[in-house]
Amino acid sequence: ITFHEITRPAIREALDNPRQVDDQLVRAQETRRILDRLYGYSLSPVLWKKVRTKLSAGRVQSVALRLVVEREEERQRFQSTEYWDVVAQLHAKGGDFAATLAAIGERRLASGKDFDPTTGALDPASGAVVLGREEAESIAEAVTRHSWRVSRIEKKEVRQRPLPPFTTSTLQQAASSRLHMSPKQTMAVAQRLYEGIDLGGGEREGLITYMRTDSVNLADKALHDAAALIRQRWGASYHNEHRYKTKSKVAQEAHEAIRPTEIARAPDQEKAFLSREELALYTLVWQRTVASQMADAILDRTTVELTVEPDAVPHLFRASGSILRFPGFMEVWGGDREDTLLPPLSEGEELGPAAGAGGRITGALPERHDTRPPGRYTEASLIKKLEEEGIGRPSTYTPTLSTIQDRGYVLKKGEALVPTYVGMAVIHLLREHFPQYVDIKFTARMEDALDDIARGEADWIDFLSRFYWGESAAEAEADHHKKGLVQRIEEAMPRIEYPAIEVGHDPETGQPITVRIGRSSVYVQRGEGGGGEGETKTADRATLPVDLLIDELTIEKVLELLHHRSRGEEPLGHDPQTGAPVYVRIGPYGPYAQLGETSDGERPKRVSLPRGMKPTEVDLAYALRLLSLPRTVGIDPESGKPVTAGIGRFGPYVERGGRYQNVKSVDEVFSISLHDALARLAQKGKTAIKELGPHPDSGGELRVMAGRYGPYVTDGKLNASLPRGADPEAMTLEEAVALLAEKGKPPGSGKGRRGRGGARAPAAKKAATKKPARAKKG
Repeated sequence: ITFHEITRPAIREALDNPRQVDDQLVRAQETRRILDRLYGYSLSPVLWKKVRTKLSAGRVQSVALRLVVEREEERQRFQSTEYWDVVAQLHAKGGDFAATLAAIGERRLASGKDFDPTTGALDPASGAVVLGREEAESIAEAVTRHSWRVSRIEKKEVRQRPLPPFTTSTLQQAASSRLHMSPKQTMAVAQRLYEGIDLGGGEREGLITYMRTDSVNLADKALHDAAALIRQRWGASYHNEHRYKTKSKVAQEAHEAIRPTEIARAPDQEKAFLSREELALYTLVWQRTVASQMADAILDRTTVELTVEPDAVPHLFRASGSILRFPGFMEVWGGDREDTLLPPLSEGEELGPAAGAGGRITGALPERHDTRPPGRYTEASLIKKLEEEGIGRPSTYTPTLSTIQDRGYVLKKGEALVPTYVGMAVIHLLREHFPQYVDIKFTARMEDALDDIARGEADWIDFLSRFYWGESAAEAEADHHKKGLVQRIEEAMPRIEYPAIEVGHDPETGQPITVRIGRSSVYVQRGEGGGGEGETKTADRATLPVDLLIDELTIEKVLELLHHRSRGEEPLGHDPQTGAPVYVRIGPYGPYAQLGETSDGERPKRVSLPRGMKPTEVDLAYALRLLSLPRTVGIDPESGKPVTAGIGRFGPYVERGGRYQNVKSVDEVFSISLHDALARLAQKGKTAIKELGPHPDSGGELRVMAGRYGPYVTDGKLNASLPRGADPEAMTLEEAVALLAEKGKPPGSGKGRRGRGGARAPAAKKAATKKPARAKKG
């Protein structure tokens, strides 16, 4: 049976019209699955041998990684260009507004769109003129002494259509931009909304339809329910039925768009059942679905041109704005930007400069701009790009993003995705030796072949054989493109060298500087070498810190690392107790102090330097103090386990039985008491919003914590929830003491049943707020 929407009529119709299993569709699905395994199982071993073990290649993940790497390469090639314009603050009867210089005589001034987005240089074909600073300052001073005349007014009606309801990718993009949720987080919350809330008696009711879909189609019932709701709430003029069609050729459309199962169920009716995250995402889905069936928004766009003539040379300024005449779908979804409102103006009207603070005339001012490199992909924008290129499926987007991050190919810097050196090395190798398999259109071509198999126009075994083994030897010899994956790998392996990422050249010696991938770390190398151990002098290599990304690796930074590496070969001195040499060196996780040398395969004792401390700031006495760590603080009276304090990869910490908790500073590592260390360990896994200081009675450290069910205050022994609506950042010591005095219980400790992900409520309150039982859905 086949159904594309989970509604009672659709399922009943499917049950009434069963059909035979389509063997051709089954073969196409199996072909896709086997194709992915042939791809991954064949190319991954190449990466193990030539880059590093435990890496992987994949039909979708490798193309996704290529997009991230090539965007970073575009940013590295980009040369920022400076350009200036002049902005005038003008006064009219209806208010002040701003206008920007657009042309001087017949010369049009350059704006952002006139620069090449990939290089940052001015496009010669634009014919625009770039203003420098001095010329912009001169123009600003000259035009301020004159009056502006309104030379032209153009008004135009603009209609904005609502966006279609959500697919998987557009939901992830909207949740990222509006709610700051990652795709992984979005899908986890959407899964809970799909599974639904607990109605009691073993009944559950889903709040949204299936969340893995590439279709924008809505069921007839949803269209009818949306129409009824819109007409009731906003009136008939706000309703306009839209039936959307998916543009992508490779969309499967196995399910309808993501929508509320009952559109009449508004978000404010679900507050008692949902957590904050769930309510926010449900509200987004509800708003997008309702807005998709509403009328267009109507705006009046106005463009005003103003002329001022210093030295008899006409200078054209331009201002634009808009007025919302009819909100339509914006009543629910909102606008994408704030529109500028212009005061009423008429052609020929004379205007003067606006007055600033204290009545001072501001007039026109020069304004600098710099062209910016293309922005890095975020998780949401990468998903959008993959969807546009027909790469992957709704169910694969989140796993793909997780894979390229889990493998260490990509790191997140804020919300941006930045390739690591390992990720760049992988793409350099695949792009140089196996370009056809990481080609952006490779997946699209495969999808065409799979469609042929689904239609019975191609044999699946023949397709997989040609992909893997290639054509006959004679055909493959005559046409390189007819060689299979196995043949290409066999031919390429002898030619593949260890990948090197070029950084530049040493300004003094002219030697090339490259980044290479080691077995356990990444290092920078000055001079020639194939990447094998021992091919260059030790002093010409330095390990790169794991948090030093490609955009921060300048020639100056490389030379600094090489200098520290050379300096680290000389000991600061010797330990008076053991006589062992003491070094300060830089490793993958930053600078560290080391006692002694490697002996019989045993690594010498190492302790990280405090965050922000440079190797040059460490003397022998301080290094020995660090090497005395970890120190034993005492014995936990309850467990009998020792409590220690030290400095690790993630900073200063206290530890007991393998459980770690960070402390504020390195000084605290040397001074913390057993009582305070145990109090810190009691907070393991919880996030402090604000430190308030010691409790005046118990002495325990008072903190405002972020709990699963909301913020609360604690002294390490007793917890008290903050009142509803209270700002945790504004909590004072006195307020926290008062809350604890009332003996507040830990959040979520109240008894009573709760819905999926929702906050618990006392049974009496739950009974009072429970809604009438809803009918089960088919």
